Amino acid sequence: MKKIVVGITGASGSIYAKRLIEVLVKEGIQVNVVATDKGRQVFAFELGISLKNWIEELKLKYENIVLENNNNMFSGVASGSNKYDAVIILPCSMGTLAEISNGLSRSLLTRAADVALKEGRKLILVPRETPLNTIHLENMCRLSKMGVGIIPAMPGFYHHPESIEDIVDFLVGKILDYLNIENNLFKKWKDTEYED
Repeated sequence: MKKIVVGITGASGSIYAKRLIEVLVKEGIQVNVVATDKGRQVFAFELGISLKNWIEELKLKYENIVLENNNNMFSGVASGSNKYDAVIILPCSMGTLAEISNGLSRSLLTRAADVALKEGRKLILVPRETPLNTIHLENMCRLSKMGVGIIPAMPGFYHHPESIEDIVDFLVGKILDYLNIENNLFKKWKDTEYED
């Protein structure tokens, strides 16, 4: 069974994390969710539900999900010997991105990201910030040079979305594509005849 850590920070975009988690657990992937305090607050504010309560409800149907305590550095996801496949931080605040870029492991979330880097595992950061300043861009560039996937929450429109759910599924599908996880969340680009 694949194991993926999903991090949620206080940046806007909790709807993306919720959808990604739903898809991963339905695929039978073990999901360990790590949320910052601000991530929990923004999740509740944007979606009108408690992250903890929502995961407890999801656990009634799927056993392959765990909500971690972001202060618990004794969690398995804090260790390189715990063989998880990827860490996805979605949405990723610029503060969390800066901590990771500078090698700071002040919480379970940034420690899990640091472990992914040192063990050569997939690390995907999904920033949701605009505009970006030079510090943000330099931090992203540094991480990109280390092989981190930077997948900004930027929707495409060539698949002709008709709802917010279609826009969310586009980004989640792009993340899954990056991880080589088959999905049909959005219509993939194919050869198309075009006339002016």
